[in-house]
Amino acid sequence: MRFGQTPENKFSFICRSPFTIFKEYRRRLGNLPQTSLLSIALGFSYICHMPAGRTIPRISVVVATYNRSASMRRTLESLVGMALDANLWEAVVIDNNSTDDTRRVFDEFISARKIGNMRMVFEPAQGLSHARNRGIAESRGEIIAVVDDDELVSPGFAGDYLAFFDSHPAAAAAGGKITPRYSGPRPRWMSRYTEVPVAGTLDLGPREREFPRGRNPFGGNMAFRRTTLEASGVFDPAFGRTGTKLLAGEEKELFHRIRSLGGKIWWVPGPEIFHIIDSDRLTRDYFKRLNYMGGVSERERTLSASRAKYTGRLASELVKWGASLLFAAGYCLAGQFSKARYLLLMRKYITEGLLRGEGGAK
Repeated sequence: MRFGQTPENKFSFICRSPFTIFKEYRRRLGNLPQTSLLSIALGFSYICHMPAGRTIPRISVVVATYNRSASMRRTLESLVGMALDANLWEAVVIDNNSTDDTRRVFDEFISARKIGNMRMVFEPAQGLSHARNRGIAESRGEIIAVVDDDELVSPGFAGDYLAFFDSHPAAAAAGGKITPRYSGPRPRWMSRYTEVPVAGTLDLGPREREFPRGRNPFGGNMAFRRTTLEASGVFDPAFGRTGTKLLAGEEKELFHRIRSLGGKIWWVPGPEIFHIIDSDRLTRDYFKRLNYMGGVSERERTLSASRAKYTGRLASELVKWGASLLFAAGYCLAGQFSKARYLLLMRKYITEGLLRGEGGAK
């Protein structure tokens, strides 16, 4: 099914929670991929799970959280501070098997502010893709935005996305600006290149436009039409972070599916988020693990498509080595030796992950 078509799936049972629908169809149609089953459930999210007397929000913000109760609270504070009318948006927070005080912190936050458009759902299947998919299945908005539990959204975040999708009816998905905020001093070794994997920094300028070929929104700031996910399916649980395992690739794989169906993915500068970078993400060990597992993720994603896709990714890695050496030489000429060193270390760790896979990690 291509974008713009009406899903032909029909239900023969009474409509309940979208996630209940998903579980029912998994029982009845267990041979279908999980992403397809979740997509079926999405089409019924408008009329399911709706409290009496409440209007349907236009945009749902999905926040997956795992053992970051204090950080999650800051994210919730920023959501409450959005300028959009509270009747037009909702937040669906997914507790992905947290063992800290996440539930208590959320309940206290909601109770103290008497907030009616936020709710928490527990997802026992460990993994960021599982959590986000549960949030999508539980959501009700025609637009679904996804943010992380270590971010702050700008006051115009939800309103800017709504305005964009209203004015661009052909847009299937979109992504916005990600700006890092360091809890301490920015390290001297941090460059614009090494900051991307650490902080997810993204800024394509002040003008709305389609994402260039080979570029996609980053996971900390992306939004979809519900109809987009009905057509393409949701995040593949085979990819993405699981607990403290720093795998990735689920967003790139999903955007590839959207594009393969003719969907247009846009850069939108208005809905900005601020990514909080604590000191534990600035250690040499974390930097190594993050980039190595980034390489592992690319290996698994491309091999799952075809051997030729993986070979092409290896070829592109050679090109990236050439660029990295050139940029590192520039940093050395400018006397910024630590930036040159970490840039080459980043490339080394990614390449090792690409070649060795997860079993080769030291």
